[in-house]
Amino acid sequence: MPYAAPWPPADVLRSPRGLALAVCLLLGVAAAANLFSAAVSGYAFSLMKRVIADPAAVTEGTLDRSDVLTGIAGALQGLILLATAVVFIIWFHRVRVNGEIMRPDAFSQTRGWAIGGWFIPIGNLFLPYRTAKETWTASTQAAPDGSFRTVSPAPVTAWWVTWVSSLVLDRVSAYMYKRADTPEALRDASAAAMAGCLATAAAAVLAVLFVRKLTAMQTRKAEQGPNAAL
Repeated sequence: MPYAAPWPPADVLRSPRGLALAVCLLLGVAAAANLFSAAVSGYAFSLMKRVIADPAAVTEGTLDRSDVLTGIAGALQGLILLATAVVFIIWFHRVRVNGEIMRPDAFSQTRGWAIGGWFIPIGNLFLPYRTAKETWTASTQAAPDGSFRTVSPAPVTAWWVTWVSSLVLDRVSAYMYKRADTPEALRDASAAAMAGCLATAAAAVLAVLFVRKLTAMQTRKAEQGPNAAL
């Protein structure tokens, strides 16, 4: 008789600290890129105001320079967003798996949603947030006597609300740019783009706080056990 196939290996906790460091560095770069893009949008906004006040006061070369800067800022944002998203989702999946090992009953969705939830239209506005909150709960140590204990999810909520707001502003500004055919419309689109970039930069900073806090919570629970030390 042939030997039975071996049992599949059980899940083991894997440290998220290395990935967290990489994510935080990329988020810092993303915040800087969005601040640069906000400055470029502010420059375009001021140019349109000058054009509205006196069309002859702004040369064609100045307008071309603004367009070039806008293109550079957009390209930087896109490249950095792609790199950050890849590493962030890898980290997000790892902490989700760790959370399931620490407390399997804390989750309402399978671990695959930690990745898939980001790619579902409309669903990506709330599915990752649900996963993040459930992972946060699973990563929280109980009280020293084993009783249930909560840690404020404010870092999760603040990050997510700001991130969704930045997505909305980005879509609005893109729509406004697409339809803009007057200096007034371009001025308003630039203002919306500037607001969106500032919101994205703020979301990146809040994401750093979320990543650091959740990583620290999982590390502490892995090292000390399910109950907090006295």
